[in-house]
Amino acid sequence: MLCGRWRSCRRRPEEPPLPAQVATPVALVPPDGGSRRPGLRALKKMGLTEDEDVRAMLRGSRLCKIRSRTWHKERLYRLQEDGLSVWFQRRIPRAPSQHIFFVQHIEAVREGHQSEGLRRFGGAFPPARCLTIAFKGRRKNLDLAAATAEEAQCWVRGLAKLRARLDAMSQRERLDHWIHAYLHRADSDQDSKMSFKEIKSLLRMVNVDMNDMYAYRLFKECDHSNNERLEGAEIEEFLRRLLKRPELEEIFHRYSGEDRVLSALELLEFLEDQGEDGVTLAHAQKLIHTYELNETGAALDPAHTCVFQDMDQPLPHYFISSSHNTYLTDSQIGGLSSTEAYVRAFAQGCRCVELDCWEGPGGEPIIYHGHTLTSKILFRDVVQTVRDHAFTLSPYPVILSLENHCGLEQQAVMARHLRTILGDALVTEALGAQTPEELPSPEQLKGRVLVKGKKLPAARSEDGRILSDQEEEEEEEEEEAEAAEQRRRAKQISPELSALVVYCCATRLRTLHPNPVPPQPCQVSSLNERKAKKLIREAGNSFVRHNARQLTRVYPLGLRMNSANYSPQEMWNSGCQLVALNFQTPGYEMDLNAGRFLVNGQCGYILKPACLRQPDTTFDPECPGPPRTTLTIQVLTAQQLPKLNTEKPNSIVDPLVRVEIHGVPADCARKETNYVLNNGFNPRWGQTLQFQLRAPELVLVRFVVEDYDTTSPNDFVGQFTLPLNSLKQGYRHIHLLSKDGASLSPATLFVHIRVQRF
Repeated sequence: MLCGRWRSCRRRPEEPPLPAQVATPVALVPPDGGSRRPGLRALKKMGLTEDEDVRAMLRGSRLCKIRSRTWHKERLYRLQEDGLSVWFQRRIPRAPSQHIFFVQHIEAVREGHQSEGLRRFGGAFPPARCLTIAFKGRRKNLDLAAATAEEAQCWVRGLAKLRARLDAMSQRERLDHWIHAYLHRADSDQDSKMSFKEIKSLLRMVNVDMNDMYAYRLFKECDHSNNERLEGAEIEEFLRRLLKRPELEEIFHRYSGEDRVLSALELLEFLEDQGEDGVTLAHAQKLIHTYELNETGAALDPAHTCVFQDMDQPLPHYFISSSHNTYLTDSQIGGLSSTEAYVRAFAQGCRCVELDCWEGPGGEPIIYHGHTLTSKILFRDVVQTVRDHAFTLSPYPVILSLENHCGLEQQAVMARHLRTILGDALVTEALGAQTPEELPSPEQLKGRVLVKGKKLPAARSEDGRILSDQEEEEEEEEEEAEAAEQRRRAKQISPELSALVVYCCATRLRTLHPNPVPPQPCQVSSLNERKAKKLIREAGNSFVRHNARQLTRVYPLGLRMNSANYSPQEMWNSGCQLVALNFQTPGYEMDLNAGRFLVNGQCGYILKPACLRQPDTTFDPECPGPPRTTLTIQVLTAQQLPKLNTEKPNSIVDPLVRVEIHGVPADCARKETNYVLNNGFNPRWGQTLQFQLRAPELVLVRFVVEDYDTTSPNDFVGQFTLPLNSLKQGYRHIHLLSKDGASLSPATLFVHIRVQRF
């Protein structure tokens, strides 16, 4: 690294260069040669082997798992030596079973009775002895009680340290830990040596089907002691060869030439080809003196991972992450209602949540999916959850979308709970003028809660009574008998609740007014997906102009009994802000939602493109004009894809990559590579996929990896979705996510991206 030159990772002329991504794999033999606990090397690299909390977790604790008032079971929980997983044992008669959960899948660790489960069922245990581990995705919370308060705190503190260290890990460190875990599992007799049989087991574990003759030849080339065992440096050498990345060497040599040394000028050329902004020779020299060459560059622009957009524009100028039937954890027919569903929605950046409010016993309103078998939760508990969790991830305003079926008395109770529980966070009067010409901005409403609902005076039905929100939203789709029942049950809106509706007055959208009609910024229309699609088709530009001035909420049809979702993209194309989805239902629709709100600090607000904000815009998503951008993606390789069938050790994936474009209808497309047979460890494609785009500012790019199958639908392996405008050019890594949005680290795609605008 002297004199402004960057040398390749080659250590000796006869050795293949180490891949830039991979730190030198550490040997199974500890430095003192006396320990037979090789996994502790992983914790040592994390700097936590001497931490008292972590040491106690390694010894293990007997914790009581709490599921109901009567279901309390003691389990042994112990941190694994990789520092990334926790082992626990279930007591089943005659067959004790063992399980693990991973630290990277933890969403949060809460102390005391801070979960719905512990508030309901943990009364026998003091809060100081309790903790809740909440997981990403759909996995249920783990509610636990320790023998002592100090033991509970040990797990709370220890998990916090492990999660913080994991978040700070580089891709190289994650891969190092990943390979360590498999080494430890493959070393069946735990003698810190690897037989060829154990090496073959390792290869299957990491998703590679290597020819036996080739694998044995590689094994023998590394077995310098010639004793049919690899140990220490021999294991290191085997892993180095296994993890070799020829595609990275090829790129390095392309820029460095025959001397395998990258000068500052050559590095500058590489950075310019990558599309990096404002790079100079001095910047290249600084990089050389500061870093070893690595290829951890992700496809997501790092400048877009924090709040970078203008947050001072009125609310209708933003896409706002929105949830439908937020209280549900499963289907809308017989699923469980839970305050934890609100916590999870907020943890995913949601800013608009729905509360279906019904008459409850004892004068207390309840929330559930009416006329179904879904369980019921108290309205006041949901409001408390909003108070406690709404602003943990994002400081920007939260909208409570009330679907009100309560009578006047319980509506007054709802208003009282909102005022007393939310306090000053609740918006109860306009910030400035009482009849604002436009809504406030997210910046002006930081830390505030808005109520969306009916406001007095309101439009009346034919029989002179005020329609409930449910009638207003669903009346056109309901059978006549159901509509009549709803009209019979409809009650007037109480003045107490009406007073809390300031900026989001629920209004039925009958027609799209022409421009001369003054906008009504405080009116919010709710449309089901079918009506929204009809407006997009029949009045595309008028709908876009309407959404430049007022908020529109779109929600799934009631016919979606399994709580399936519609594609949110076509609603965003027309400028709809509150595109509500069932957050509890994973699928490509929620992948798109996560991708849309991935940027701008994941704050739940994304500034709409200029063509969707201008009141006199001519934009129509159905007629976007000619192509303006060419996107070219060369799919090069993948690394460390997960095994899909862990119960069948010989099962290896046959991966293919599909790139999907989601945007205006004329831009929507999908193209895929061929599949690679029996290699999920380091498959290579080298195929180029190209797309012509007419409205690039609305495009989401979704990278999908699937396991090819000739006789049945392909199995999902992983995906990553992000906006085109946040996609970095050049050689980039795509960090894959699971079906429910959890990280699959260290699994990545390696691609080259080029965006040409004209």
